[in-house]
Amino acid sequence: MSQVKVAVTESDILKCRRAIQALRHSLTDDIYLDQALKTLADNRQFVFIEENGEAAAVAVFETGYNLFRGKYIYIDDLSTLPEYRGKGFAGILLDWISEYAKTENFDEIHLDSGVNEARTNAHRLYLNKRFQITSLHFVTKV
Repeated sequence: MSQVKVAVTESDILKCRRAIQALRHSLTDDIYLDQALKTLADNRQFVFIEENGEAAAVAVFETGYNLFRGKYIYIDDLSTLPEYRGKGFAGILLDWISEYAKTENFDEIHLDSGVNEARTNAHRLYLNKRFQITSLHFVTKV
């Protein structure tokens, strides 16, 4: 079974670059490391599955507490490189996060996912992992 690693070093963070860029196209090579370090400094973690010297799949999540959710995990990003899709890596990462949440006494795990045909397999995974659709998410640009 594939081992989940927590990105601790700059080298680990760089291993995650292509998998993150597969989801976040605006994170070009010249800004990736700076942006990744900023997000890690904001109470987030990167966890990944390494294949052939790079992250085949990565999840970025934050932890926090608020009045509505209690002690929560929010998954910002879950991405698998196209050549590794269908191998179960995203599911392994979700299972790891779930076990982490149980061990650390979190109340809930949250994620948002865009709605379009390309996201169908991702949505199937979330439903199979017992996530529920509980709300609409509204945004306004400032």
